[in-house]
Amino acid sequence: QVQLVESGGGLVQLGGSLRLPCTTFGFFFSRSWMYWVRQAPGKGLEWVSRISSSGGSTSYAESVKGRFTISRDNAKSTLYLQMNSLKSEDTAVYYCALDQFGTGRGQGTQVTVSS
Repeated sequence: QVQLVESGGGLVQLGGSLRLPCTTFGFFFSRSWMYWVRQAPGKGLEWVSRISSSGGSTSYAESVKGRFTISRDNAKSTLYLQMNSLKSEDTAVYYCALDQFGTGRGQGTQVTVSS
């Protein structure tokens, strides 16, 4: 059974940084493209980033490009999102997922950026 467990969220000041890990179970992580999506208060799911199974290819939404970095450790079946220069509009629940629509996502982790 696929299980994705996000963590690492919290309250951070404007311009600060956070690193979100996503621990995975129940599928061949090393063979899977992985995604981060987020949901801001009152809004729908938004695709944030994706990474190829090997980690050699990444892409980002324009809103986070240059500030966020996606990475993975296939030996640990873990996905990461490094978030720098955080803005108030980055406040959201962040999920790792199996596709850009949020398939298989877990409970998520809340990120709140305060001024």
